[in-house]
Amino acid sequence: MAKRIQFSQHGGPEVLQWADFDPADPAEHEVQVENRAIGINYIDTYVRSGLYPVSAFPSGLGTEAAGVVSKVGAAVTRFQPGDRVVYCQAALGAYSELHNVAEERLALLPESISFETAAASFLKGLTVQYLLRQTWKVKADETFLFHAAAGGVGLIACQWAKALGAHLIGTVGSAEKAQIAKAAGAWATINYREEDIAQRVSELTQGKKVAVVYDSVGKDTWEPSLDSLQRHGLLVSFGNASGPVTGVDLGILNKKGSLFVTRPSLFGYITNREELEQASSELFSLIASRAIQVNVPEQQKFPLRDAMRAHQILESRATQGSSLLLP
Repeated sequence: MAKRIQFSQHGGPEVLQWADFDPADPAEHEVQVENRAIGINYIDTYVRSGLYPVSAFPSGLGTEAAGVVSKVGAAVTRFQPGDRVVYCQAALGAYSELHNVAEERLALLPESISFETAAASFLKGLTVQYLLRQTWKVKADETFLFHAAAGGVGLIACQWAKALGAHLIGTVGSAEKAQIAKAAGAWATINYREEDIAQRVSELTQGKKVAVVYDSVGKDTWEPSLDSLQRHGLLVSFGNASGPVTGVDLGILNKKGSLFVTRPSLFGYITNREELEQASSELFSLIASRAIQVNVPEQQKFPLRDAMRAHQILESRATQGSSLLLP
């Protein structure tokens, strides 16, 4: 027997339960991982709440963790017991002591990167990789807008932008978070509680606005994001922290400058082992060189059994950067 977090109905953090489960042996192309650190991501709250509904209950939760291989399936060739690994695209159930993961979803973890750093950065770092290097290839000296710049994804984006020589304008919810984003590499910040986002973007760019906006907030920032774009600009909507964008009148894209909108996800950019290895290699290289540093505050490290409390704090927007569950 092992322990995991599960839920038997959609709802708030209170539906999360600390439970025993009997882990199955890994299937032919699966690897069983003994998790050492587990990543908490905002998408986990979407799954728990039912925004992204599960098909059967009780259900596990979470897709990201780092740990050590304990067993391998009969057809597995790339991994063996004792290997240090990290994953972020597994089937639900990473909030657990043991988790079976498809071999093609696993990456070998370099010895220079700790389990905690890996679990705090893998999904978020791969997200930034596809956003800044694939969805729109950010160039040196380019200025762009990135919402929630002091969040887990945002802080990695600030550092990645700095490494590229680009100018990231980050939205934040407080003066404290503005300082954190700037320390990570943001070129400028906008406090969305006190400033008009689009007006401030225009001021910072001498009226030019930006060619691309990265928006994980959703409903609350939809209009300000569009209004921050240059003619023919691209809005990359990759999250729904304030609720999903619905009822979109496509005519607004015409009125605001023949704009483009895309709704990407990691699963649309990393679909096979070759793509995983290419993206993770770039991420690991930046972490190893310390161009990207992921430091999880001690108050954002939670025992696995306290996942409910972790979700409550995450949804209160009181966190800075990444949070972890520790088995």
